[in-house]
Amino acid sequence: MSYVIGVDCGTSGTKTVLFREDGTPLSSVTIEYPMYQPKNGYAEQDPLDWKNAMLQSMGQVIAKSGIPKEEIKGIGISGQMHGLVMLDKDGNVLRKSIIWCDQRTAAEVDDMNRIVGQEKLMGITANPALTGWTASKILWVRKNEPEIYEKCRHILLPKDYLRYVLTGEFATEVSDASGMQLLDVGKRDWSDELLRLLEIDKNLLGKVYESCEVTGTLKPEIAAQLGLSEKTIVVGGAGDNAAAAVGTGVVTDGKAFTTIGTSGVVFAHTSTMAIDPKGRVHTCCAAMPNSWHVMGVTQGAGLSLKWFRDNFCDAEKQTAKYMGIDEYYLMDKEAEQVPVGANRLLYLPYLMGERTPHLDADARGVFFGLSAMHTKRDMLRAVLEGVTYSLRDCVEVFREMEIQVDDMMACGGGGTSPLWRSMLADLYHCPVKTLASKEGPALGVGILAAVGAGIYSSVPEACQAIVKADKIQSPCEKNVPIYEHYYQLYREIYPALQTQFGKLAQLQ
Repeated sequence: MSYVIGVDCGTSGTKTVLFREDGTPLSSVTIEYPMYQPKNGYAEQDPLDWKNAMLQSMGQVIAKSGIPKEEIKGIGISGQMHGLVMLDKDGNVLRKSIIWCDQRTAAEVDDMNRIVGQEKLMGITANPALTGWTASKILWVRKNEPEIYEKCRHILLPKDYLRYVLTGEFATEVSDASGMQLLDVGKRDWSDELLRLLEIDKNLLGKVYESCEVTGTLKPEIAAQLGLSEKTIVVGGAGDNAAAAVGTGVVTDGKAFTTIGTSGVVFAHTSTMAIDPKGRVHTCCAAMPNSWHVMGVTQGAGLSLKWFRDNFCDAEKQTAKYMGIDEYYLMDKEAEQVPVGANRLLYLPYLMGERTPHLDADARGVFFGLSAMHTKRDMLRAVLEGVTYSLRDCVEVFREMEIQVDDMMACGGGGTSPLWRSMLADLYHCPVKTLASKEGPALGVGILAAVGAGIYSSVPEACQAIVKADKIQSPCEKNVPIYEHYYQLYREIYPALQTQFGKLAQLQ
């Protein structure tokens, strides 16, 4: 029997899981760490916290297992995307990492658009210049901390710093590198033209691999510390969403997944690179060779339901506590009593502005059609339906790009709701499945490690053997046309209010 390790370096903590070659998790450890916000809009973490969390969690899962070290064949690392890690000539961290949610780089985004041009940037990187992505952070450090930039000899992403810790190799892979805005996403390598225009030395960047390729083996001292063989391979790994795609089996055309967490993500695989010229969805290299993925994001998905719960559902909270059950279960049961369309009540989930498809920070939440007949239950169902309409918006952009979806996985907290899954199935008009495994990105990079170690010959073969569906929700054919009418009306509301959202934002 062979075994692999999946490491997921997230924002709140690093999770390490030891898997059997068939994907069965044997042990799992998560170690948390802080985020620092020295100013409004800033977000940083200490790479040494990631290092310590990885080494401690790996050491614990290996020690628990009692498995001979020679049988643990490979390691895959997933990580939060877009973070900037800067090392000096000796491999020492020069400053805290500026992470994905940091918003300090608006001026640098303007610089990128001016120097490169929006059209050329889209053509090379497949995405518009964005404050959260890595290139603008590099420019910010060069402009605002020139003494640190002068000492910098290596630029890595969060998971790639952990790779360096394990192997001593300065490397990355295509899915995570796509989020730096320095990669030619079509050619799957650094863009010499972009680096020249932005005056960034290519030697600062690591070698680019495919996600399932072997990037190195463990350093002797790390192998001894962890109780592993020096022959244990480390593969390219993947950015968090690309790793989740592998972990959910979304590695062939027609497959996609929806994650309903605080925000909502719809993620689809494509073997043909496709770019949305309006920049409404992101296009990146997939963790499958010669493949890409597109990703739409709605800002206020699970956030909308949490907001409604916190402000209007004290009775449900108290009842759930008394009964020893989840308050969201009770909320689901109440919403089930309301017919499709929430008695002609619609909700726009733009509590935090919107990304896909509107790219409007001024957009705000709306209940449309509210009347004296409506109850809290109607409003609750309208919230669930409104979030689902916003996720359907993402799928509609995919269809404009000629990316079809006929096989959908549901993940995240919202994916556990049978009612929400039924809404997704009806509005996507395709079956919506949940997974037997809940390990997500850690399983995804574990699968990549298994391919790199030769346990499986390809990523699709590994996913077919390992990824299993748990529940399958088919569309209710009588609901599909009803939802379609409501969805088409929903699509008309934002354009009618767009100007007014902007005016509202200007009011004191």
